[in-house]
Amino acid sequence: MIPRRRAPGGRRLRPPRTRAETAAALVALLFLSLIVHRLLGLLAGLGAYAWLLVLGVPPAAACWWLVAVRGRARRRAGRVPGLLRLSLQHVDALSPGQFELAVRDLMERDGIAARHVGSRGDQAADVIGRDRNGRVFVAQCKHTAIGGRVGSRVMYEVKGTAGPVHGADVAVVVTNGGFTRDARAWGERHGIHCVDRDRLREWAEGRRTLAALLGVRDVGSGHG
Repeated sequence: MIPRRRAPGGRRLRPPRTRAETAAALVALLFLSLIVHRLLGLLAGLGAYAWLLVLGVPPAAACWWLVAVRGRARRRAGRVPGLLRLSLQHVDALSPGQFELAVRDLMERDGIAARHVGSRGDQAADVIGRDRNGRVFVAQCKHTAIGGRVGSRVMYEVKGTAGPVHGADVAVVVTNGGFTRDARAWGERHGIHCVDRDRLREWAEGRRTLAALLGVRDVGSGHG
């Protein structure tokens, strides 16, 4: 017994059972025949160019599709390592929470496996990452109005928790603003790295990795 053919959707194909169905099938067949006839006539009129059309259109369509797919992939590359680039104008427009996520994504771009931990009671850590050598990066993020400055109190808090609580090998405070003179001096004395607006620009725009920016050996990113 020959099995019945199935339609693409899984339904069985069956012959017309009524006169109305037979008439509809004949009309559809006639319409399809007319389309095929018109296409053949068009190709015959083109002569030698018909083969160029037949052979050239599919490869051209395939190339267009590949370009479109690659373009969409680039636009979705927000968190793809090595591709993320942010301008300061974009950073300034972020909310504090979005800024923390951006810092996480920049760390991941540099080959640091990072997670966002910022929340109420985060104990002065918004992002924690680990590079391929097992070195722990702890970042406190301070999104400010343009011209805002981070004070010494933030540095005290990071010093008190980065190592003892989070096991940091590298502790850093990142801001789109600046640091007071006392905060910067205190951080230098106690090993807390400062990433101010100028250094953030270099990092966010992809000119330097975080490790290179902080002057520690760059591992896990393959560039810097």
